[in-house]
Amino acid sequence: MISLREKATNFSFILPALIIFSAFYIYPFFYTFVLSFQQYDLISSPEFVGLANFKEVISGDKAWWDSVYNGAFITFWALTFQNILAFMLALAVNKVVRMNKFYRVVFFLLPILSEVIIGLLMKQLLVSEPVGRNVFNNLLSNMGLGFALHDWLGAGSVRLMTALVHCWKGFGWAFVILLAGLQSIPEQLYEAARIDGASSWQSFCRITVPLLMPVLSLVFVLTILGTMQAFAMILALTSGAGGLTVVPVMRIYNHLRGNQAGLACAEGVVLGVILIAVSFTMFFISKKIREKYGVLPT
Repeated sequence: MISLREKATNFSFILPALIIFSAFYIYPFFYTFVLSFQQYDLISSPEFVGLANFKEVISGDKAWWDSVYNGAFITFWALTFQNILAFMLALAVNKVVRMNKFYRVVFFLLPILSEVIIGLLMKQLLVSEPVGRNVFNNLLSNMGLGFALHDWLGAGSVRLMTALVHCWKGFGWAFVILLAGLQSIPEQLYEAARIDGASSWQSFCRITVPLLMPVLSLVFVLTILGTMQAFAMILALTSGAGGLTVVPVMRIYNHLRGNQAGLACAEGVVLGVILIAVSFTMFFISKKIREKYGVLPT
């Protein structure tokens, strides 16, 4: 039986972390929810306005839903191109015996770099002078590919280029998670499948994908959450590009700068509800797929 003194001693070890977590996460979360029902300019006293902020966000602010579309566009490319690339690299590295750890380090370098640095670096590569160095177009010209020269961050391609830069920056963490998931699958299952005459494709569809589904669903959810909250890299790369690459968090940031804290908090709550709904949907789909393949009991 643990005495009260021992319980107090044990609790004292987690108390500092609990205080920090409460001060910087729990309290701001509830205060954001409270401010979403108020009109607040960060100077005068907050004024309760009920659901007016939510009404403006949902039905009166077209620019907000444009930013959601921009975020969804980048998220689509992250879910497809980024995660497919990460999955293919994880499958390849999983078969490599030599230099396995080297590849992990190389592919994980980009995610640990600052998003601002990546944004400014890509601006130098893609934008012409005086803003950037136009390195990519100069390289194409020197290779005799002048027909491929393009205004990469122009109005016609800035949204796609932003999505591709985001994918290039973020595929490393998905690669590491997927590789860990692949290495957790027992090799004996593949050996048994080969003995039974299963092809590589059948083993992939019947063993790899079902057993990897919890990891895939986690990667999908983290991709959605991370991409829909992307901010620093896009701000450094395009500064919004006149609205073409303004994402929800950038919209919230602009309203905070404009002393519209109540409206910004309401947008944050709406974005949170959207992300929670999408996350639960992804986990539900994952569970149904695992039940279908017998990974989970029905």
